[in-house]
Amino acid sequence: MKTLLTAMVASAAMLAAATSHADERLLIGSTSSSSSHYSYFVAVNQIINNQVEGISSSVAETGATVDNLRRLGRDQIDMGLVTTNTGYHAYAGEEDFEGRPVDNRLLWVYTVAPQNTVMRQDAEVETFADLNGVRFNPGITGSATEKTTEAVMRTLGIQPDYVRGSTTDMVDAMKDGRVMGSVKSGVGERLDGSSMDIATFTPISVLSLDQEQADTLRSEMPDVAIVDVPEGAAEGIPAYTTWAFGVAVHAHPDMDDETAYQIVKAVMENPEPQVNAFAAMQDADMAKMTLEVGTVPLHAGAARYFEEQGYDIPDALQPVQ
Repeated sequence: MKTLLTAMVASAAMLAAATSHADERLLIGSTSSSSSHYSYFVAVNQIINNQVEGISSSVAETGATVDNLRRLGRDQIDMGLVTTNTGYHAYAGEEDFEGRPVDNRLLWVYTVAPQNTVMRQDAEVETFADLNGVRFNPGITGSATEKTTEAVMRTLGIQPDYVRGSTTDMVDAMKDGRVMGSVKSGVGERLDGSSMDIATFTPISVLSLDQEQADTLRSEMPDVAIVDVPEGAAEGIPAYTTWAFGVAVHAHPDMDDETAYQIVKAVMENPEPQVNAFAAMQDADMAKMTLEVGTVPLHAGAARYFEEQGYDIPDALQPVQ
């Protein structure tokens, strides 16, 4: 009887330990379920549940970046979608987070959105300096593109004549010449659909930052990245340099290092489900994007994975306590 009781106690202890290990649960903040980005996070969730031993995760529909950051700050989610520019604002306590910083850590960047300054060729605007006084749309009303473009122009000392409106408004206005240019987020290294729509019957060009402007933005706007887009963003468009922000996965700083490591490892080594869910990731180099476009320190577990793969971690992304 004593032997049986001892065995039962031991079995119960083993079961409790196993259950405790298997019951480590993570909640992932995403975005609206109508967004293609939501589908991406469903794929990430499946990778975690299938590939990371001892972790059970689920996806929550949220209001995207700002909502996710606030939820991270309230310990309501463990990781989630964050655009790199707003992630920096939260980390530094700026913009919408002035006086209320939210500590957050970078895990990986899964897509980059170059901010393309598309002009009608007959505007005769060849450089950003030529935009002074030109009727120009900085991005659709209320968007991150609009806000970031205005900050870039202030930083560079350029004063366009801003025209506001929706994507449909601006496409029509550029086609008929009421607006001479507009900034739109690219799709990887290609122009977006609305810019291609304009280009169907209206010759276009894309402005490029010069070296001095690029250096100024690197120095004075650490919330954005400077990227070189190769020739071919659209037919006849040469290579150019512009600002960009990434769409990333950020984590709570208290996430266990080993958990962060295993999640990043699983995501980096299982790209196919992610590409199936989010076509813009086709041929994407997530590690390269993460180290080039990230704006806040890497989680220590993520940094460990990238270092093991032979990558050098930039100073701005080095893990902090």
